[in-house]
This record gives sequence, C-alpha cells and structure tokens, in this order.
Amino acid sequence: MTHAELAVLSLVAEAPRYGYEIELVIQAREMRNWADLGFSSIYYHLGRLERRGLVHSTRRASPEGPARKVYRCTGAGAEALRGAVYLSLTNPEPADSPIQLALANLPVLPPTEMRRALHRYRDLLGERLKHLRRNRDGQPDLPLHVHAMFARSRAMLRAEIRWADGFLAQLMKSGPVARPRRPRRNA
Repeated sequence: MTHAELAVLSLVAEAPRYGYEIELVIQAREMRNWADLGFSSIYYHLGRLERRGLVHSTRRASPEGPARKVYRCTGAGAEALRGAVYLSLTNPEPADSPIQLALANLPVLPPTEMRRALHRYRDLLGERLKHLRRNRDGQPDLPLHVHAMFARSRAMLRAEIRWADGFLAQLMKSGPVARPRRPRRNA
C-alpha cells in the first residue's frame, strides 16, 4: 500500500467520508506537508482501495446538490490499516532525503554558494517550525495521536536546525570543503 493510499484509508477509517470531505480534512491537518496527496488523486486512491476491498462506497443524498459517494472502511481495510501502521512504527525511515544526496556532493559548490545554500536550508527549517507552532497553537483540542504527530514534526525540525547550525559553524571554522578532482584524460 502506498503512503497516499494509507493516508486516505486512515481518514476513511476515522469516519465515513465523501471525497471532498477527505480533501477538507487533508487541508485542515496540513497533511500535504508529509503525505504526497494531490486533490485530484484522492478519488484515484479511493477507487484503488475500493477495488481491493479495503473501502466500500454507497450513495447518500446531499442537501447541497447531487447524491454523494460516501466511503466506509471495510473489515479488511481496518486490518490492512492496522498492519501498515504497525509496520511503519516498527521500521525507522531510511535517510534518503534529497539533503543526503546534496551533502554527498557538497564539494561541487564553491564555498560561498555552499554556505549560502546551507543558510537558506536552515532558514527554511526555522520558517517551517514557526508555521507548525502557529498552526498547533490554533488547535488546542487535538486528539493525542494528532498531537504526537505535530510534536514529532517539531522535534525533527529542531534537531535538523541544530544539525544545520553545527555544520555551518564547522564550515566557517574549517574553511572550504575539498573539491573533487577532475578525472585525467588519457592521451
């Protein structure tokens, strides 16, 4: 199951929902910050989940217009969700972030550009942390699991900021990072 399918399934497992209602929850929880969920893909994922028997849909009359297709989690869907959540909690994420690849190739940048890019990265982390704090402060009555999600995101951002500050300090002390040698041309 993809991360996007898992996110959609989890929202349907919380309560029966129609597609646009799922979009509203995604927006309210700012799930796009951590889940790759485009608005247009919600119905695609719902269709995939339904074909696999993880959700079931019924039409329900709507006072605002035509009948809506409401999705409910099936028993198989609840079991798949439990299994996926357990697996995610017991397997730490791999460190395959784009920053890892950038660090591996850092010497290709001139020293001033390297420091400028790292300062920008650090500043953007700080902006994300401020945004997360503001958003969280505006929602005091979150369920424990949602609070934990925001708390983990804040902790990860604070740790990344500490790392960036420390690395920038090392760069300032040590001078330029060794640039890679160019391969020799054979004559």
